[in-house]
Amino acid sequence: MKNLFTFLALALILNCTKTERIEVVKEFDGPQIQNAVAVIHPIGDSDISGTVNFDKTNNGTKITAEITGLSEGEHGFHIHQYGDCSATDGSSAGGHFDPDDMQHNSRDAEKRHVGDMGNLVSEGEESTTTLSYVDNHIFLEEIIGRGIIIHAGEDDLTSQPSGDAGARIACGVIGIAQN
Repeated sequence: MKNLFTFLALALILNCTKTERIEVVKEFDGPQIQNAVAVIHPIGDSDISGTVNFDKTNNGTKITAEITGLSEGEHGFHIHQYGDCSATDGSSAGGHFDPDDMQHNSRDAEKRHVGDMGNLVSEGEESTTTLSYVDNHIFLEEIIGRGIIIHAGEDDLTSQPSGDAGARIACGVIGIAQN
């Protein structure tokens, strides 16, 4: 029976023309993820720490960040491909998380990297930098195990592929949080 199914599936695929699409629907059978968290750690000589929380809501994913140790100004803030903060320069986290092959943009843009979260705006190292907004591009099931990177400089929201935000100064890995 298995060989017959394999043969029929192969015959179907081979008979498809270039304009036909085969769509596979993946169903998730486990518990639904409601909350995620990334604990932020310094990279190099920075003294940055904090948390980024992701909470599923009816309107999208609510992102709440509380970060200490940032210098005054704007700092690029992104979800990156890999949850790997082991490199001394943060490069092991890879590039921005971009499963749809889009251009880098602001978090409010319709077409953007999923990982584009704009800038954190700090009043200086002695203050706690906060950010809270709801995002309609970020889904918890896609970001678990990926990295959060905070950059030394401002994301200009236009330079490709990453916003020209400078060195990576903090990193965290997104994990499932208790409800």
